[in-house]
Amino acid sequence: MFKVTPNPPETDPASPYESLDSNKLHEAAERALDDPFPPTEKKPPKRNGQLFSVCPDINTEALLANASEDLLSISAIAADLADDVNGSHRSIALALSRMADGVHLLIERALDDLDEPGMAAILVKRQSPVS
Repeated sequence: MFKVTPNPPETDPASPYESLDSNKLHEAAERALDDPFPPTEKKPPKRNGQLFSVCPDINTEALLANASEDLLSISAIAADLADDVNGSHRSIALALSRMADGVHLLIERALDDLDEPGMAAILVKRQSPVS
């Protein structure tokens, strides 16, 4: 019987990485593929034990507005907790809610003061770089 397809060509059973030159070529290719473009960005400075930090270029109004919103959230959480507990724990949760409300009012007042022209001029002067 006649075979339609020919036998596959005979190949060398040796690994392509057995010779010294092919090993060097393989290692060079791996290094090139691992890090083709090294990062050019500088690493941010390490913090000195601080978990959180505030960007120095945020203006006072934005800081107070965020603090105001956070206090509203704290107050809502404490008031919700007060509904779920009884006795002295309820009193503590309500006290936390009321304290947060009081501090929120102070921050809102500070935000109102920022709208006054005299205070705005003082803040602009304080935040401008000294020359």
